[in-house]
Amino acid sequence: MDYNKILSKKITQIKPSGIRKFFDIAEQMSGVISLGVGEPDFKTPYNIRQEAISVLEAGRTKYTSNAGLIELRKEICKYLERKNNLKYDPAHQVVVTVGGSEAIDLCVRAIIGNGDEVIIPEPSFVCYSPIVTLAGGVSVPIRMKAENEFRLTAEELKEKITDKTKLLILPFPNNPTGAIMEKEDLEKIAKVLEGTDIMVLSDEIYSELTYGKKHVSIAEIDGMYERTIVINGFSKAFAMTGWRLGFAVGAAPIIEQMTKIHQFGIMSSPTVSQYAAIEALRNGEESIVSMRKEYDMRRRYLVDAFNKMGLECFEPLGAFYIFPSIKSTKLSSNDFCEKLLYSQKVAVVPGDAFGESGEGHIRISYAYSINHLMEAVKRIDRFINSL
Repeated sequence: MDYNKILSKKITQIKPSGIRKFFDIAEQMSGVISLGVGEPDFKTPYNIRQEAISVLEAGRTKYTSNAGLIELRKEICKYLERKNNLKYDPAHQVVVTVGGSEAIDLCVRAIIGNGDEVIIPEPSFVCYSPIVTLAGGVSVPIRMKAENEFRLTAEELKEKITDKTKLLILPFPNNPTGAIMEKEDLEKIAKVLEGTDIMVLSDEIYSELTYGKKHVSIAEIDGMYERTIVINGFSKAFAMTGWRLGFAVGAAPIIEQMTKIHQFGIMSSPTVSQYAAIEALRNGEESIVSMRKEYDMRRRYLVDAFNKMGLECFEPLGAFYIFPSIKSTKLSSNDFCEKLLYSQKVAVVPGDAFGESGEGHIRISYAYSINHLMEAVKRIDRFINSL
């Protein structure tokens, strides 16, 4: 069999995630310290785990509504009204998904057709562009710059809009840079979109992890509610990565079509996870505050450590990543990461895994214990001094 003739060209031409290369190597080595995975090192809070156990013991393991448990959708709406003053109808404007990633996929597939353009600020999460390709769309990257704190500017957005532009992906707080957008930034973006039919996919999975600045959703900005699909989930804020649960909220006609795709492709999200998520939204605030405080301490430690090493690092105000520049070493991002892994057994992610504009940087996750981070910093410092 010639599988090259059988497989879809659309699939085979998509490059594998640039993140995986170094973890595949690291898995074969002993004594490696990994700073690469964007996964909280905290256990899912006790009360959430206990709720899931109770649900299992009670045998509440049947399918749910395609859109998710109505009790959960109601809690999601209460949460968004409480946090962002955003009001949604739980019956028609919410769909519960298998992680935030599925919600992104559903949104893109519901809106994008062949040849439609999707503007994607980069560096950003690795899944956006491949998902656009799978939907038949065309990714239009915007290079965000360190001198702008990796924020999207209205001028940059305006330059990229064409008559084929159908969707803007707004990935803030940002993975990998840790950048955020403040209300004033979002108001300028809204002004550019005024009078167009361009929709916005606002990926707010890190909305609970901001430091010193309260997260603002672009859906809160005048004129943006109707054109914004907000994506969020439970993985980062509640340390529930393996529970695979996210959600999307937005205009009912869009959510209806997203739910239809979800219905045929997935059926419904994990039932036990949904009940656990209800408990998280009702009684999880204290855990979020505790984890955020710990992340903030790690963040400040790493930014200071890398700047002292001579690897310039702007201060990220969101998520749990730093994105230091390694241009002073004269190495490419891939070469830096490979040499660091083999010589000091520290695994980090090359910046170009998140788009070409990430070249010259590396991504480091601080979703690890402070002792883990301190040992890694010692090894990276040794590596820098050896160059």
